[in-house]
Amino acid sequence: MSNGENENLENTENKETANEVENTTTTAAPETESPQTENALSKFLALKESNPKVFFGAIGGVVVLLLILVFSSGSSPEVPKHQAVPVVVGENYVLKGANASAPEATIRLVSVPGSMAAYDDTEEEDRVGGCKHMPQGTRVKVTQIQAAYGKADAFAQVEILDGECAGQKGWVLSINLQK
Repeated sequence: MSNGENENLENTENKETANEVENTTTTAAPETESPQTENALSKFLALKESNPKVFFGAIGGVVVLLLILVFSSGSSPEVPKHQAVPVVVGENYVLKGANASAPEATIRLVSVPGSMAAYDDTEEEDRVGGCKHMPQGTRVKVTQIQAAYGKADAFAQVEILDGECAGQKGWVLSINLQK
């Protein structure tokens, strides 16, 4: 082999190596869309030409679903909360159970503020007489306030203004007093 032939052979090999490197870098570049996505999109867009009613109906359906999702997540009605009023000695109030939903529910009056055992009245005779269970809506006047369980003004001593128990006194939870 002559010198010229060797140079031609080397140049040819260098060109082939350069082409291989160039092909490797171009094929290694990431594709922006997969063939399945591109194929599905082209079929969907082709549907616009072949059957426009189905195409626009599908778009409208998606829009309606999105609107339903957006507007159906509205707020639910607010649950009514008990509004505790500041209890003032000498003011008139009405007995109303903060946690009672039944109108026939009664409010328990106790003889000593904070006496938990006073709420254990399993005997029927304990519920009758003695002005211990007052119906909701009974008008009372606050005569004294007492803190209990780390809460200021937890109990209030009240004087009953209505009914056969008028003039009687007892202690009631302050949350059971409403203006």
